[in-house]
Amino acid sequence: MTEHLAVDGGTIAYEVAGEGPLIVLAHGMGDSRAAYRAMVPRLVAAGYRVAAVDLRGCGESSTGWPEWSRTAVAGDLLAVIRHLGGPAVLVGHSFSGGAATIAAAREPSLVSAVVELAPFTRKQSISPGDLRVKRCRRGMVRLVGAGLFGSVPLWSSYLDVAYPGVKPADWAGRIGRIESMLREPGRMKALQGMGRSAPTDAGDQLGDVRCPVLVVMGTLDPDWADPRAEGSAIVDALPSGLGRLEMIEGAGHYPHDQVPDQVVALVLAFLRPDAARA
Repeated sequence: MTEHLAVDGGTIAYEVAGEGPLIVLAHGMGDSRAAYRAMVPRLVAAGYRVAAVDLRGCGESSTGWPEWSRTAVAGDLLAVIRHLGGPAVLVGHSFSGGAATIAAAREPSLVSAVVELAPFTRKQSISPGDLRVKRCRRGMVRLVGAGLFGSVPLWSSYLDVAYPGVKPADWAGRIGRIESMLREPGRMKALQGMGRSAPTDAGDQLGDVRCPVLVVMGTLDPDWADPRAEGSAIVDALPSGLGRLEMIEGAGHYPHDQVPDQVVALVLAFLRPDAARA
């Protein structure tokens, strides 16, 4: 059942399932909380209370926000955690991986651990060598085109590259729902606004994080020529001993949707020592 939380600038939609320590799931740009539809029941079965959130401008959350930065989204996520009675484990994908970093640094009492899935959490740079990697070149052309032109077909084409190999069983329905959402007034504007927001605000906060952080990258993620190097750089920027990197062979930019069993297994193994404290 969808619930709504009023925050400064609009309303954030979310739904909660299960009982136990709180986990909050935040998706990437151009998506909705449906990205976690396969993970939620698995986490609930493992004994967690799980809140899946629609980011500002996405899913069932309101449109017309004045700002699309990771810092602004971090404030929304902290408001949800506070409302639900944190602390919480905060899981962020792509854009919201950076938002999760900022939230953890800003209010450590509300965030007990962070999981970053294929995160954009630090300043990005592209070298000519990156474009020689075919999957990276194909993904970048589609990703940039979707943002520049507000093109739903180009975004769908990017997603096809971002899910290499086997697609989820409900792929046609998943793409259809995303395309339908992005054609609603204000939804593509949210995607474009997030795409224009540089992750430097998150990178600036990495050294201030005080909780454990798990970074999960797919080896075939088209957003980076070397996903392992990107994940390692995030871990290295955290205080010593807090970060851990896990690679999933054959996964793309959406490991939580493409191989949810593997991601849940990694998350549960990461959280097990801290579950009692959460």
